Amino acid sequence: MRRLLSRLIRLHRREDGTSSIEFVLLFPLFMSLFLSSIEMGVVMLRQVMLDRALDIAVRDLRLGAWPNTTPEILKSRICDHLGIIANCEQEMLLELQAVSAPDYTLPDPAATCRDRSAEIQPVVTFRDGPENELMIVRACVLIDPIIPGSGLALKMQANNRDGFALVATSAYVNEPGAGGS
Repeated sequence: MRRLLSRLIRLHRREDGTSSIEFVLLFPLFMSLFLSSIEMGVVMLRQVMLDRALDIAVRDLRLGAWPNTTPEILKSRICDHLGIIANCEQEMLLELQAVSAPDYTLPDPAATCRDRSAEIQPVVTFRDGPENELMIVRACVLIDPIIPGSGLALKMQANNRDGFALVATSAYVNEPGAGGS
């Protein structure tokens, strides 16, 4: 018994492996931080590319490149310039509506996004306005995280649509004689 007790005391005094305990405690924290920063960088890249693609498409729309604009034409044009989001045309919902000139009433600030869990998607307004009318274009795209287990990705997936919504908004004025209804 005495021998066992002396071995336990010797084992208790040893300091082998103390750095392993620190590593085991801190490694998950630093890995989560590292993976979340990668995820945030990719989300920011996708957001910037969505803003850029919407601006390019709205420029053509403003100049009257498409006389009879449809959501499919605009989605196709945006997705052609986007290129960094998979299934872009299926994951995007577009809104196009005029701003009331007398009182400048803006549309609802909350963007309408696709609902992956529903067969029928939300109805959005897509009406081209008359000449000299201020138009608001809003694109909402759902994205999935690239590193699903990271801290930020877990927050992103907490969304009830099982994705993260990226929203880009742009405005333009219908030029006279340039494609307005």
